[in-house]
Amino acid sequence: MTSTRFSALRKIPKVTDCIAALSGFGYLKNVPPKRIKYCIRLYLNQMRRALLAGQHVELPEKNYSHWFHQLAAFVQKYHQPNLSRIINATGVILHTNLGRALLPDSSLSVVNQMGGNYSNLELDLETGKRGSRYAHVQELLCELTGAEAALVVNNNAAAVLLALETLGSGKEVVVSRGQLVEIGGSFRIPDIMARSGARLVEVGTTNCTHLQDYKNAITDDTAVLLRVHCSNYKIIGFTNEVANSDLVQLAKAYNIVVMEDLGSGCFVDLSKYGLAKEPTVQETVAAGIDVVTFSGDKLLGGPQAGILVGKKVHIDQLKRNPLNRALRIDKLTLAALESVLRLYLDESQALKAIPTLAMIAAPESAIHDRAQQVCQQCRETMDDHCIVELVNTFSQVGGGAMPGQHLASWAVAVRPLKIKASRLERQLRHAPVPVIGRMEDDRLLLDMRTVSENEQDLLIHSLYSALTMQPDAYNHPQPSL
Repeated sequence: MTSTRFSALRKIPKVTDCIAALSGFGYLKNVPPKRIKYCIRLYLNQMRRALLAGQHVELPEKNYSHWFHQLAAFVQKYHQPNLSRIINATGVILHTNLGRALLPDSSLSVVNQMGGNYSNLELDLETGKRGSRYAHVQELLCELTGAEAALVVNNNAAAVLLALETLGSGKEVVVSRGQLVEIGGSFRIPDIMARSGARLVEVGTTNCTHLQDYKNAITDDTAVLLRVHCSNYKIIGFTNEVANSDLVQLAKAYNIVVMEDLGSGCFVDLSKYGLAKEPTVQETVAAGIDVVTFSGDKLLGGPQAGILVGKKVHIDQLKRNPLNRALRIDKLTLAALESVLRLYLDESQALKAIPTLAMIAAPESAIHDRAQQVCQQCRETMDDHCIVELVNTFSQVGGGAMPGQHLASWAVAVRPLKIKASRLERQLRHAPVPVIGRMEDDRLLLDMRTVSENEQDLLIHSLYSALTMQPDAYNHPQPSL
């Protein structure tokens, strides 16, 4: 170690001195002392590692007050909750990184009530005996989809795994090559099938699979004909896939199960809002599919959940599988899901109350008017800091749903005058309420389809904060844990 580095290391303040200095920062008064001490150690260790690596590190000897302000800012930021509210201005309605579907107000109220009180989660109030948690949504799901029975687990990957393990373990499951999908996060149909103990039998080609391909693959060991709805990509051109009705008739002839992973799980025909026709859960059940799986937090607009509907004989098998216990849904998710499902009893109400559907169905003219309002307010308050324009753009459904489909929308395009657009994008992520937009032509686009009317003032405040933010407000050292 050089004498210069050794000398620099000796200038790092003691923990006790830092604690004493931070006692004068009023905004840290609600941070527990033990937490402050822990954060100080992280900060100082980061400095030591940087010095030992030969990096430049600002020491308190030159600007004592500024250094401790940086340390205090680090402690304050570190103590903030990791999961925080964000304004989604990307135009992607079901943004996986931003939490997918927003819950309707009625669901938030129910979750708050059920979370803060005891409930009849597994108690039959009629008999006083133990009941089933699934009973709270089973009848609703059957009523809405036309299925004989239903089951809910913690996500759709779990639903697919449970169904394949129950119905196909040790046996063959036939699936078209064009449907061997990956949905991200390392979820691949072949991998899930391997985990379930089922043996994958591929049929057809990437772009064309015919009924005869399925028929030729059926053996005495065949247990399931599996369809996977390609909700996150689309094959166009010369293609062919087998209709559900034909697959059902083939399965009946050989006394085997037909299962479909619908993925997004739509209850409403969205083609009336300018999107391509997406198969609904109701249509899939009506076609005679034995087991249908889909997500709760995509087009359904509810909490994360894996929903299985279909024939009672098969759903009952899934319920009896010990794996079901490991995958079961919790009470808060169940409460939110029931609340969302009840909204679907009146489709017109669902379209207004469920944020996902409301954003999809929002008229372009209404989005234009709100974008225009934000533009005008920005010009009035930030004219010295940026140029704002009203631009037409396209939103996406997202969440691995409706690939290649776009919804006409309007955005506020922000071109900062004093900083680069890339820096504005970064500083917006550190605003009081972070805002996530998208970069385009050296401008930051804020798509108003995914920004609610109640968020407009917050958006403007965060934008102003980001445009006027000093670098030190976000550029302090981060711990390497």
